[in-house]
Order: sequence, then C-alpha cells, then structure tokens
Amino acid sequence: MTVDIRSNKKDLCIDDIHNMLSKAYWSPNITKNEILKGIKNSALVVGAYIESGQQIGFLRVVSDKVRFACLQDVVVNEEYRRQGIGQKMVNFALSHQKLKYVYQWLLITKDAHGIYGKCGFESLKNPEKWMSIIKPRPDRANFIG
Repeated sequence: MTVDIRSNKKDLCIDDIHNMLSKAYWSPNITKNEILKGIKNSALVVGAYIESGQQIGFLRVVSDKVRFACLQDVVVNEEYRRQGIGQKMVNFALSHQKLKYVYQWLLITKDAHGIYGKCGFESLKNPEKWMSIIKPRPDRANFIG
C-alpha cells in the first residue's frame, strides 16, 4: 500500500479527521468547528492519504516557526495503525521547510513514547523547569469557530 504524506490544507478531509479525532482519548466529542479552528491557527498540518484519496492520518504543528513547535493531534485511522504511518508524518513535519529553524519541539503522549522515540523525542531532561496550566474544557455548545 502506498501512503502519500503531504501538507496542503486544501487536501484535508474534515470528515475523515473528525472521525479519527473523535475516537482519540484526548479529544472525545471534538467538533468540526474545533478542528477547523485548530487547522486555521496551526503553523503546519500534515495528512496521510491512500490511493483512493481517503485521509488515514493527520497531525498539526503549533509553532512560532523560529524557536518552538508542539506536535498536536497526531492520529492514524485504526485500520492503518502499526504500519509506520504516524512516524512518517512526524518525520515529515520535523523536516518541513517551514519549520527548519525550530530547535525546541514538544509533544504530550500517554502511550506512544516508543513511536516518538524513533523520531528523536526524549523525556524532558529537566522536568522541574517546566510548568503548565490545565484548565477545564469550555462548554463546546457555545464554541464559536
């Protein structure tokens, strides 16, 4: 099976992305408006497509395109997992011309450390230096895209 990895926003299939993300543990009940707004506000989006044109993978990168980038929403359709597609998408993003100056990359994962390790990611060297704020999710019924 040939998988085409590309970063053209015009190629994205929101229905396919919504189908994948709505099943992911980090984005239950995600709306299409949230997905569209996330895509619009991201520095880079990456899709994986099979010969039929179906989109089977997605990720986006939030970045200033200079010093910092964070991988978000890395997801592969359940039928196509364990074939290296996620790793190919991540490597595509890491080497993308738009992000060539970025030297600090982050991501959050619950269970895919092995996949990201193959792409060069490591656990934080100094986690005591990092801080975060985790707010409750806003009411999605009032979300304005």
